Amino acid sequence: MAGHNKWSKIKRGKAVEDAKRGAVFTKIGNQIALAAKNGTDPAMNPVLALAIEKARAANMPNTNIQRSIDRGSGKLGGAQIQEVMYEGYGSGGVAVLVECATDNLNRTYPDVKLAFSKHGGNIAEKGAVAFQFDRKGMIRIQGVGDEIMLAALDAGAEDVQEEDGESVIYTDPKELTKIRDTLKGVGLDIIETEQTFVPNNTVAVTDEATAGKIMRMMDALESLDDVVNTHVNFDIPEELLG
Repeated sequence: MAGHNKWSKIKRGKAVEDAKRGAVFTKIGNQIALAAKNGTDPAMNPVLALAIEKARAANMPNTNIQRSIDRGSGKLGGAQIQEVMYEGYGSGGVAVLVECATDNLNRTYPDVKLAFSKHGGNIAEKGAVAFQFDRKGMIRIQGVGDEIMLAALDAGAEDVQEEDGESVIYTDPKELTKIRDTLKGVGLDIIETEQTFVPNNTVAVTDEATAGKIMRMMDALESLDDVVNTHVNFDIPEELLG
């Protein structure tokens, strides 16, 4: 899972910059709208509850949150937002999944395709890449050690990894909210909770040129307003990440 952990860490750093520009509100708003299509009550819709929690952590105004819920439910009218996943490969054969929320596929697909092709990648056919990833729940907790690991496993977690003073806990997606609430209940400091895609293999990238192309491609994908999340299976040494 090295690829997932490393890219997740890089994205968290980028999110800080996005928050300064307000760009993060667009992405989170799209996530809320998508989740609201399956119910507008967060008490009955755990995916919506997680998206709202993420929005509040980013200091997104309540009016923006409600507007996103109304948009997803169809209350505002207009073109309906839909979820679409694009699959592709970057330089060095790294596998990439791109989750999008869009009300116009004729805009989104060309934008995503250009981000791939401009930086040495290409979009693949549906199903050609996704099998290399597993859907998981992910909880990031401040701190490491046996106490956290045992608490997570007792709560039903599938795996626990330690990374830079934090514990990254993986769960069955359906158990994510329950396990998160259990860990919160025993006083653990939860940093982040989300549903994600975890690679079941990683591709080692060892030269600077390839690493640069991959990172520029990922930056281009992440900069698109319709892209809500990206997942990749690279394993790039820290010294090549700049």
